[in-house]
Amino acid sequence: MDEYAVIVAGGSGSRMQSKLPKQFIEIGGLPILMHTINQFKAYSSNLKIILVLPDYQIDTWEILCLKFKFDATKIVVVAGGSTRFQSCKNGINAVKSDEAIVAIHDGVRPFVSSEIIKNGFQLANEKGTAVCSVASKDSVRFVEKNSNYALERNKLRLIQTPQIFELKILKKAYSVIENETFTDDASVVESAGFPINLYEGDYKNIKITTKEDLYLAEIFLEN
Repeated sequence: MDEYAVIVAGGSGSRMQSKLPKQFIEIGGLPILMHTINQFKAYSSNLKIILVLPDYQIDTWEILCLKFKFDATKIVVVAGGSTRFQSCKNGINAVKSDEAIVAIHDGVRPFVSSEIIKNGFQLANEKGTAVCSVASKDSVRFVEKNSNYALERNKLRLIQTPQIFELKILKKAYSVIENETFTDDASVVESAGFPINLYEGDYKNIKITTKEDLYLAEIFLEN
């Protein structure tokens, strides 16, 4: 089946305390979002990429592509919605194929490897769903009202992206009304009755959200 990547980049930069949206902040001489897209380009030249941006950021993206001489000719740019759910739905609806496997990825996870992308597509092709995750390194406690208790760390996984699904599964899952329990694509797909298959991610596959993440990103690039 055709392989697509829907890269969702809707950050505002508020948690980064930056006026520039975080996906456009430079690391290693290139905006974070371009590093992310380059990782998917490196995986396969046949991969079809759909970039979802807030409509008011599309002009900025086009200016940055000219500034950095970034080849975006084969990238389809789609305006996002007011929430991540709506943005992902817009990206999924832009897939021009009847039979496809679709990876949904955060635009500010620039250190995803070709191996992680490949393993996810293979698993989704076999089982319909593939969600990247890593084991928790820290002890975790559940907090409820005025009490809290420890959870078994070896039974917990930290969820990353890409999250990869058959297109027909995504379309059915995203046909429902959005609700607050939808924290990622896996939760949307699971609510539609589909099992979620986890596979191994990488601790370096960080989501750049805060200034501390930027420091880590620079270290990763240097190494």
